[in-house]
Amino acid sequence: MGTPKAGYRAADGEKVPSVTTVLSRFKDSTFLTRWAYKEGRAHGELDLRGHFWRLGKPLRDSMTDIGKLGQFIHCAEPAPAPRDQYDKAGKAALAGTIAHDMVEQHILAGGKSEECQIPLSAADASQEIIEKAINAFRQYRAWAKTTRISVTHTELGLVSEKHRFGGTLDAVGKDAAGNVVLLDWKTSSGIYGDYLYQLAAYSLLLEENRPELTPRGFHILRFAKDSADFAHHAFGELDQEKEAFLLMRRLYDIDQRTSKRA
Repeated sequence: MGTPKAGYRAADGEKVPSVTTVLSRFKDSTFLTRWAYKEGRAHGELDLRGHFWRLGKPLRDSMTDIGKLGQFIHCAEPAPAPRDQYDKAGKAALAGTIAHDMVEQHILAGGKSEECQIPLSAADASQEIIEKAINAFRQYRAWAKTTRISVTHTELGLVSEKHRFGGTLDAVGKDAAGNVVLLDWKTSSGIYGDYLYQLAAYSLLLEENRPELTPRGFHILRFAKDSADFAHHAFGELDQEKEAFLLMRRLYDIDQRTSKRA
């Protein structure tokens, strides 16, 4: 779950940043820049090919032919460019998103049913995508039976008065030994460092607001974007990541003040 529309506010009424807002400010976006360049270039090529096809002059496959507009060969009509690259990325992530929603519904229903309910997010999905999501849900169910981790709390929205930030935790549960654990759902192609910073920040929120729920283990439950395959990543402690997040929180305020001066 993301930041509430109204945002987070401290007890004195002052609006405070969310965990994701702080992390986004310092996130390494190099891979996103490369992806945007690659996809934007491909999008432009498709648009250009479509333009010349409509003129009756289809381009050859190589982009080098754009500089040789007098040299054309006949070929099949090119596929239309997607409306935008966000639309393309959204479609790729749909299977993982549906699987994620299936698990959330399952947990909110008490986790007793063996069958999954098709969520609203699957309304425009193809049967192939839905089948991938169902397979991922079954992978999750098999994992839950093996680990015997039970979810006790979901969607906990908390604010740190001490450090002035807020966040909404996906889930808190207990493992087979009775230890409190923190769980976070992700729909992504891999595991990234900011995921650990996010878990660390959520742990700080629990330690301050719900000390009886201070986690002794951290779990990322990930659904791959396109295939929706389920993967589990466990971490024993995140002390270093907590320290790093608090440094980012302080730097966030300094950056905000500096931006106003510039």
